[in-house]
Amino acid sequence: MEPVDQAFRPGPQPASPPRNGFDRFFEISKRGSTVGREVRGGLATFFTMAYIVVLNPLILSSAVDGDGARLDLGAVAAATALVAGLTTILMGVVGRFPLALAAGLGVNAIVAFEVAPQMTWADAMGLVVIEGVVISILVLTGLRTAIFRSVPTQLKTAIGVGIGLFLALIGFVNAGFVRGSAGTPPVSLGLGGRLASWPALVFVLGLLLTALLMVRRVRGGILIGIAATTLLAIAVEGVARIGPSVVNGVPNPKGWSLTVPTLPKKIIGVPDLELLGRFDVLGPWVRAGWLVALMFAFTLILTDFFDTMGTMVAVAQEGGMLDESGAPPRAREILLVDGIAAAAGGAASASSATSFLESAAGVAEGARTGAANLVTGTLFLLAMFLAPLVTIVPFEAASTALVVVGFLMMTAVRSIDWSDYEIAIPAFLTIVLMPFTYSISNGIGAGVISYVLLKTAGGRGRQVHPLLYAVAVMFLLYFARGPLEALAARR
Repeated sequence: MEPVDQAFRPGPQPASPPRNGFDRFFEISKRGSTVGREVRGGLATFFTMAYIVVLNPLILSSAVDGDGARLDLGAVAAATALVAGLTTILMGVVGRFPLALAAGLGVNAIVAFEVAPQMTWADAMGLVVIEGVVISILVLTGLRTAIFRSVPTQLKTAIGVGIGLFLALIGFVNAGFVRGSAGTPPVSLGLGGRLASWPALVFVLGLLLTALLMVRRVRGGILIGIAATTLLAIAVEGVARIGPSVVNGVPNPKGWSLTVPTLPKKIIGVPDLELLGRFDVLGPWVRAGWLVALMFAFTLILTDFFDTMGTMVAVAQEGGMLDESGAPPRAREILLVDGIAAAAGGAASASSATSFLESAAGVAEGARTGAANLVTGTLFLLAMFLAPLVTIVPFEAASTALVVVGFLMMTAVRSIDWSDYEIAIPAFLTIVLMPFTYSISNGIGAGVISYVLLKTAGGRGRQVHPLLYAVAVMFLLYFARGPLEALAARR
């Protein structure tokens, strides 16, 4: 979430009678807002999260599925903008809450680097659709709240922190700032411990610029950072002629890691929507096996809905919209739309769409109702026609956003009680195993299992929710799937 200058945060305004049907439907006057504030809030939200139209395609298209196929960059960009626009408007009309949605960072990393390599892209997106359907069912049955409450708050925090570190590591690696090595140490700085390439320098300068914009609390700082770094990269490529990281099958370690930045032939184009509907809900169970597919689906669900519940509370708290029980208005509708958005993201091959904490920037500008979402959603739909711009953004420019978002997610670590080892050790394992094993599911599983074991061994097993025991058993089966598959093969 973008830091908000407290000095300019609008305070709560007294309610007044509705002026017309539009006002009455969205409860603009009732919540002490105005149409002007809703418009400003919708603009602020869009400019603080518009980077996702650039970043999500770069993350998804950088990975290959089990058949070695990649997703088309421009098609993913168009799908990302389409889903963000439609689901954000749906949240505004149904949830009537200033909470924008788009492809979730963290979930798209799971899909790209863990799920897709085990199956096809259609299979992976099918699991995302399943995730969204399950989340919607959990909302309608009331089980979502029960599962949410079963996981200790500090362990939920650790999951978010771990995902932040994982995203930062992906950013550093994809930018060539951190590289693997065959010897010791297993990773190092740049090439042979030195930043010896122009792309690495571009990344460093872009990261410093983005950090400066964040410190100065410039709205849209992440997007501005990506755009400015891309322009620098285009200039550098125009002068130095660096080329891609692989030229005719021959590695070029000093080249651009994914996209060679050049001026686009066109800026506006007809959106490429060829990825819509390319999902298979049955394929993953056959291709990866029921246990692996089940654990991936479970990880997507766990990662997505815990983040959403925390996000909606944080945004409501920012605008003073929480009720006596600490819930925002129309919470059930908000969570239902979020589940539908997750399924929609999978159906469009844009990964799971979820609520964005950057919506708090719009609330800070005065937004209090779903009317702001009409502005944000419409701008996302217009962004579909600018998809050609995405193809010129190198990973060295987009990775700056991954590192900054990782930092923002990392700041929640302060709320963990590190003096209580029964929660601190599971939290630590959750956080470090995500980047160290390059797997979000490994981190969540280690955290849940260790928490249950430590509580039980300490004679406080009754403090563990029964649902969490079931989750721990599922993760034990997940980690033991290698020996279990080998044993099944012998029979």
